[in-house]
Amino acid sequence: MATHKSAEKRARQAVKRNKRNTDRENMVRTAEKKLRTALAANDKKSAATLLNDYVSKVSKAAAKGVIPAKTAARKIGRLSTRVNAAK
Repeated sequence: MATHKSAEKRARQAVKRNKRNTDRENMVRTAEKKLRTALAANDKKSAATLLNDYVSKVSKAAAKGVIPAKTAARKIGRLSTRVNAAK
């Protein structure tokens, strides 16, 4: 347990950051599920718009360090290929 004033502040900050990062990660996961559902349903028009939303969220999460940049690039690339193939 933190006993110094600065350590207590760092502990509070860690809790806030953990919550923020978890929320960001969940947003990315939800966007990916929606996109995969649209692809499975062969809904090309909504898949294209959901891809834009997904790319935005994944890129932001990678920029903030929530997920690794290479993981973001790989996921974006693979899903973009699937959306383009569906068109």
